[in-house]
Amino acid sequence: GPEMPLFSVPKEVAVGTAMLGVAFATGMLAGKRYPSLIFGTPKSSKSIIGKSSPLWQYILDHSLREHPILKKLRLLTADHPWSKMMVTCDQAQLMANLVKLIKAKKVIEIGVFTGYNTLNMALVLPDNGRVIACDINEDYVKIGKPLWKEAGVEHKIDLRIKPAIQTLDELLASGEAETFDFAFIDADKESCNEYYEKCLRLIKKGGIIAIDNVLWSGRVLKPRKDDLATQSIHHLNEKLLRDARVNISMLPMGDGVTLAFKL
Repeated sequence: GPEMPLFSVPKEVAVGTAMLGVAFATGMLAGKRYPSLIFGTPKSSKSIIGKSSPLWQYILDHSLREHPILKKLRLLTADHPWSKMMVTCDQAQLMANLVKLIKAKKVIEIGVFTGYNTLNMALVLPDNGRVIACDINEDYVKIGKPLWKEAGVEHKIDLRIKPAIQTLDELLASGEAETFDFAFIDADKESCNEYYEKCLRLIKKGGIIAIDNVLWSGRVLKPRKDDLATQSIHHLNEKLLRDARVNISMLPMGDGVTLAFKL
């Protein structure tokens, strides 16, 4: 018969696992686990399938539709010493597709960095749509701001440079609970639970909260006692599993992203 492809599973399944992570496929290799195949090296911490993997390139070649100004901002950000903080472009594309799918008008973004994902979401929002973009560092945002203008979406972005908790509290205090459609959380991990709880109050039923870095380069497997960031992510992951207020999907995309759908 025909030669069996990689991992001794049908070709379409082998390729399908690219998007689902190679986690279940690696388990088939002589019954051993090779974490390096799943999580790559620390250098590829933003992607579970290592950035140097041909499968990663295949995914980008066969799914990425990047707006030219988004590409321009991604290349500008790539020169930045903290470029690993940027959301992966395939993940950003999924966020934009979800925003479009639920016909979102009001979006909260916690953690802006250079504004790639901000721009990405603003591009798909209607003209009267708004992204409340929260960050404490204006230096990084300055890289993306001119490109928001170039893309003609600057009027859709409401940038708040102050601690995000403060902005979320102000939105709640001004009666904006249950008026937002979508939230993206990608800021300091120590506060992730607090961000989640406040976003859950701001989001409508049927809205989506996306939480980034839920796998934290694999550190969640053995959180060290002195590593508060990893502990915080791990605790939130455990809480989300049992949280009856939402339905969830944890995706091995980028550094892991959980989608919480408010019930």
